[in-house]
Amino acid sequence: MIANFRSDNETPVAEPVLQAMVDANRGTACAYAEDAWSMRLDEAFSALFETDVRVLPLPTGTAANAIALASVTPPWGAVLCHRNAHIYCDESGAPEFYGHGLRLVTGDGDAGKLTPESFAHALHGASGHGVHSYQAAALSLTQCTECGTLYEPGEIAALCGQASDAGLATHLDGARFGNAVAALDCAPADLTWRAGVEMLSFGASKNGCMAAEALVFFGHHERYVTAERLRKRGGHLFSKMRYLSAQLLAYIENDLWLRLAHQANAQAARFAAAVESHPEARLEYPAQANEVFVRWSVPAFERLEAAGIGFLTWPGQDDLGRFVFGHSTTEEDTEQLLAALQALS
Repeated sequence: MIANFRSDNETPVAEPVLQAMVDANRGTACAYAEDAWSMRLDEAFSALFETDVRVLPLPTGTAANAIALASVTPPWGAVLCHRNAHIYCDESGAPEFYGHGLRLVTGDGDAGKLTPESFAHALHGASGHGVHSYQAAALSLTQCTECGTLYEPGEIAALCGQASDAGLATHLDGARFGNAVAALDCAPADLTWRAGVEMLSFGASKNGCMAAEALVFFGHHERYVTAERLRKRGGHLFSKMRYLSAQLLAYIENDLWLRLAHQANAQAARFAAAVESHPEARLEYPAQANEVFVRWSVPAFERLEAAGIGFLTWPGQDDLGRFVFGHSTTEEDTEQLLAALQALS
């Protein structure tokens, strides 16, 4: 039996979320996000974030990111992000597609994180030639990063402050936002609007939902209207939106999302500690949430796979493996992984 650590996208739907969909399946309901579940999203998420928000339910994180960025970036505009950002490496040009040709401009920084210095450098390079350049329009950060690391609230505030001073909109790709909040043990507001984030792609599918993300707007509600149009034009206005919205409501109710994230993070921490004490394998990045990147030899990884451990060999780096722990990762799954690791020491 394979212990699967390939991706948290491969985890099952959490039972309370699945039950919420079953409950929403009784009888008829208004279509196109005018149902009772969708109409409750603004109030529920406003309570969660301790401020008035508007929420746009969407089926995928790619759609949430692309629609958010297209709502604030003209075709001649640029979105600044880290060179490892998901929007740059893994969304097949969706932001450019939705933005009718907007450009993604990348900056550097260790362990997947932009720094004030690298952001300033990228900003200068993106708009240093007047009308001949793309016009910098937005900053997009990723939390957790593509290296499994975390931005502290102060780090987000520093970068968003720079962006605001330059007239840029600010967006947070929170595909694993729950894991970040659980790991940092802070309020969701501390990682978003209090730190200067204006739009959040609130991920849920990786952490217990079937297909549900929330694009959250903190103020600037005129952008919500634009995003609504982009959602419809892009084919993501579900007629039976109640099934997405019911998932999101169940996900945040009674802190289910944080309990699920804590489970994933705790199992990742066990594995990371074992790697740190291993004589050959080593951590490539600090393991701060639910992803663990391991640098090891190719033969060792091949033997690990032969032992029934599923993981992702990082594209282009056969000696780098990514292990992702999900809400459904059990103690037994992790024990199997630890035993296989120990056997190869």
